[in-house]
Amino acid sequence: MAEILKVQNLHFYYGEIHALKGVSLEAKEGEIVALIGANGAGKTTTLRALSGLLGKVSSGEVWFTGKRIDSMKSFDIAGLGLAQALEGRHIFTNLTVRENLDMGAYLRKDKKGISEDLEYVFTLFPRLLEREWQRSGTLSGGEQQMLAVGRALMQRPKLLMLDEPSLGLAPLIIQGIFEIIKKINTNGIPVLLVEQNSNAALKIADRGYVIENGEIVLTDTAENLRNNEDVKKSYLGVE
Repeated sequence: MAEILKVQNLHFYYGEIHALKGVSLEAKEGEIVALIGANGAGKTTTLRALSGLLGKVSSGEVWFTGKRIDSMKSFDIAGLGLAQALEGRHIFTNLTVRENLDMGAYLRKDKKGISEDLEYVFTLFPRLLEREWQRSGTLSGGEQQMLAVGRALMQRPKLLMLDEPSLGLAPLIIQGIFEIIKKINTNGIPVLLVEQNSNAALKIADRGYVIENGEIVLTDTAENLRNNEDVKKSYLGVE
């Protein structure tokens, strides 16, 4: 499988705080890659650094589809096809579902492709089609998460980064969200998944990374990580 994302020795500081300490990871075409760790370990910071939302990184390199992107602006990175659904959803609550999805395609000019992708999103999330002209702020938490993922898909991403897609959702809704993530991947989009629900993430992932205090401390196949005794005790709630 061809490599689509390669991160090498990435460092980032929030002022005096050394938030990322030499993070290295990769994602290949066709993969779901999970990044797991405790609260404050650096998961969200990693994704935000990759997508340019934190500005220039302190040091290290990020390569995406063969291009070095660590000094690029976030909108230019998005234009290359690196899409992120942010933690907390960050939808435009005063806009309708359809208007939010249209915002996801803001950088695109291919009207036919946009129309096809809109149909695809509504196929994945029939609830969004039912709510197409409803204001997004009136949606349930699960529906807002669907919308956040759908909006990211409207970029027609070459890699989809998801930050805590199960956060604050009921167990049944969480199961549905993870099934959709798997389906998106099966349809050809690689996924980099940050998730506090480590067990659920590793069940659908191909490979995984464990991050602690801004450092990658372990990487392996998802199956091996699920069977790793230290991972079980620290992240999977298994004694």
